[in-house]
Amino acid sequence: MPEVQAGDLAHDREAFMREALVEAQRAWDLGEVPVGAVVVKDGVVIARGFNQPIAGHDPTAHAEIVALRAAAQALGNYRLPGCELYVTLEPCVMCSGAMMHARVAKVVYGARDPKTGAAGSVVDLYASAQLNHHTQAVGGVLDEECGKLLKAFFASRRAASRAARAEREKEQDQEQELG
Repeated sequence: MPEVQAGDLAHDREAFMREALVEAQRAWDLGEVPVGAVVVKDGVVIARGFNQPIAGHDPTAHAEIVALRAAAQALGNYRLPGCELYVTLEPCVMCSGAMMHARVAKVVYGARDPKTGAAGSVVDLYASAQLNHHTQAVGGVLDEECGKLLKAFFASRRAASRAARAEREKEQDQEQELG
């Protein structure tokens, strides 16, 4: 795995988010919703993940969870203090909870998720004073690129669905003409 190392903060955030975008593209290539994540420790990417719930028949196989599992294995510890997780889409409640349980220091996300976002779009778990561990959340890094990838994916899916529906209707019409 190529190492991405730290330098200037804004540049680093964008560089690490670009690594997460590479993972998101891997998800798309496999027919999964294109969300990607990387875990960074001391300025080095130590783990990667992309969405894979469809192929794995696993509703928990979000990009963040896959990356957290890989990071825990890489470090030999289920706790990930000092780690930052970069993800192309605002984390959901499940992924946010997992990050907090793992003691991730910071999550940096790209596009907001108005349907299930847990960093302020729907709920804000990161602002909950009752929790015993607080992960810092930073959003909007390469948000336009991250959002465009998701929009293109769903537009492609809708177009494929329309084409399949049109093909079925054509076949039904042909059957009716013959029958």
